[in-house]
Amino acid sequence: MDLVPVIYPFFDHWIWLILAFMIGACIGSFLNVVIYRLPLGMSVNEPRRSFCPFCKNQLTMIQNIPVVSWIFLRGKCSYCAAPIPLRYIAVEIVTAVLFGMVWWEFPPQVFVFLWVLIALLAAITWIDAEHMIIPTNLTWGGSVLGLIACVVWPSLSSLAGYTDYWWEGLLQGAIGWIAGFFGLFAVVELGKKAFGKKAMKFDKEVEWSLREPVSDDDPMLFVIHGTEVPWWDIFSRKTDRLIVYATEVVVDGEETGGGKLTINETGIELADGRTFELEKMKSLSGRAHGAVIPREAMGMGDPHLLGMIGAFFGWSGVFFSLFAASIFAIIAALIGRIGFGKQLPFGPFLAMGAVAWMFGGWRVWQWYLALVGF
Repeated sequence: MDLVPVIYPFFDHWIWLILAFMIGACIGSFLNVVIYRLPLGMSVNEPRRSFCPFCKNQLTMIQNIPVVSWIFLRGKCSYCAAPIPLRYIAVEIVTAVLFGMVWWEFPPQVFVFLWVLIALLAAITWIDAEHMIIPTNLTWGGSVLGLIACVVWPSLSSLAGYTDYWWEGLLQGAIGWIAGFFGLFAVVELGKKAFGKKAMKFDKEVEWSLREPVSDDDPMLFVIHGTEVPWWDIFSRKTDRLIVYATEVVVDGEETGGGKLTINETGIELADGRTFELEKMKSLSGRAHGAVIPREAMGMGDPHLLGMIGAFFGWSGVFFSLFAASIFAIIAALIGRIGFGKQLPFGPFLAMGAVAWMFGGWRVWQWYLALVGF
């Protein structure tokens, strides 16, 4: 006996939206912990209670009520009066609203899967926006969950079409993951070959140095002639190398000569072949007349994210999400006056594209296919 038609009327009432909203707000509160701690390599479980990033005081239960506490505290820590970023309440409200929309739009057998997807997209969006990275451990788990969701409700992998059998849903989800991951992976590799290095040349010798991070939230910086480049923007791959054409290299206050200096993520190699580990060094600086900085046209996390989206929504969801993400990114660049060549995290826009597909974008896809005669 299929229990879904029996239990669905029980849940098909607006009162459940309140519960969905409250669950979403609570999940959003936890996501704020993930967004802050995960990029810093901290455990999301220890310490178990949230704390102020400035004064480190742990928050009481009354200070950690989703949405309400931020408003009651007027966006400030009750201990040190440091501002609580608007991101905290924004994550809680957005997650809560999207949880409610999922409950209202989708059948009971799939809403939990989509809640998890919303939570993953929210975490990835803010982590990528703040740190320009997408944790692949989140996308791998999400991809597996997406394939399971397509088995439980096959129509999820083809919202704009018709899929009745579990194996069809699984197949569509698998094709979606392949299309999303390998399609964008090809773009990343082509971009690396075309734009993978930024050469800097100077008519006169200029000063350069490695600058330690100001706080735990900040990266180490490579500074040359006043230009600051975050460490995580340089070393996206283990094979990346920062080349400095130095006339002077000073290691821990001792001059070591000049020549081609090769810097990797964990150490340096001088022109004479000597090597040093960065974690054992106190300072590194000098003068140079040029440098070659590795860079990425797009991060490797983006293919993993689009693959996860494809695992949930199939190949049609991949193409729509990618197209919508490109439109959203262009609009954001125009509004923010972000010039050509400037870095712009693409993950948040892919997430927005996936949410757009989930809540009506597939109808636009249906209209387009009917328009072109498919």
